[in-house]
Amino acid sequence: MGSFTAKKVQALIKDGTPGRYSDGNGLYLMIPKRGAPYWMHRYTLAGKRRELTLDKCADTSLAEAREQAVEAQRTIRNGIDPIEERKREEQIAIHTVKDLFNDWHQDLEKRLKHPNIPKRIFEKEIAPSIGHLTLDNVTPMDVRTIIRKVANSGRPAIANDSLMYLKQLFNHAIKLGLLTYNPAAAFSVNDAGGIEKSRDRALTTEELHQVFQVFRDNRESFSRDNYLACALLLVIGVRKTELTEAQWSEFDLKRGQWELSGERSKTGKGIVIPLPPQTIGWLEELKIRACGSTYVFPSRRSSKRPHMGKDTLNRAIAKLFGKEPGKKPQPENRMGDIAEFTVHDLRRTCRSLLAAAGVPGHVAERCLNHKLKGVEGIYDRHDYFEERKEALTKVAELVAPTINDVPEARSKNGRKIAKA
Repeated sequence: MGSFTAKKVQALIKDGTPGRYSDGNGLYLMIPKRGAPYWMHRYTLAGKRRELTLDKCADTSLAEAREQAVEAQRTIRNGIDPIEERKREEQIAIHTVKDLFNDWHQDLEKRLKHPNIPKRIFEKEIAPSIGHLTLDNVTPMDVRTIIRKVANSGRPAIANDSLMYLKQLFNHAIKLGLLTYNPAAAFSVNDAGGIEKSRDRALTTEELHQVFQVFRDNRESFSRDNYLACALLLVIGVRKTELTEAQWSEFDLKRGQWELSGERSKTGKGIVIPLPPQTIGWLEELKIRACGSTYVFPSRRSSKRPHMGKDTLNRAIAKLFGKEPGKKPQPENRMGDIAEFTVHDLRRTCRSLLAAAGVPGHVAERCLNHKLKGVEGIYDRHDYFEERKEALTKVAELVAPTINDVPEARSKNGRKIAKA
């Protein structure tokens, strides 16, 4: 029997002097400097002294604390460490698909550069259907329903991504011993979005004249921010979000350069991008339009994000092609006979313009911040800076008249394009 009585415990708690008070047999009353008093069991296992926190005194009587200590001692005699056992019990708290994803996502945050991508797809496409289900209740039919729904909404690439993440998610459950088979395993891309064809769409100079004229003619739906973003993407050839999420602190307009950090670059390596003289005026206009925002393209809507959204430009272009997601009556096609294109095709167009200007392949690839293979791939952030500046300036000279709508820019039939 221990040395405490219930009365003595109450007196010690009331007195409140911080300390560790022994009841014997490894049970202690702990009175911390801050926080509520609690019970603790000290023991030795494999030559190591360990301390197991038990319940708070307010929730547990002296008799109950002694019972918990006896139970811990029994566990220790069986060669099991009660602290490790408690950790195991906490780990087993994965019951639903959402629990499983939360556990898996902790691994992704360590491994992936953009762990928010699988998280966004899980929350938007997967969780509404099966997030609440317990793991053993998920069937291949549930998987098929999810990927068909996404594919039928006209998003084949997202359907393929959803299937990929479902497979990886349930493989994680198998790894943890929570499942013995993967309900997504038998499906292939043919069941989801199909094999994705790599795009090779690049716009001709004639198409660019027409496209930028259509942009100007539809100012009410295609904003000046959108216009200048497309102009910069075409001339500098960076990736969409590298530009639309950029902050002014990255730019030095006097020196004509933009320092893109490794955190924001898709390659994970920083690069200093030369800004052709023609782009400086566009950026100075954007600085005025930003109205003091730290972002080059601040969000024009009240949203959580402070900068232009990922889909803004593609939606604005699609609308001009007569396609507006979520709207029953579709707008008219204002692009005429131009074949459809996306924002990424402007980057591809930049690459073809670099080739047309006679820029060597390795310089053109570095202009697009592609990694070079082999020995050429070992470079610093300023590699080929002067060559890239010269190359991008050639592209700017080719397209700036079209973008700025100066008289030299002529349409296909040689007629001057009217001033906007």
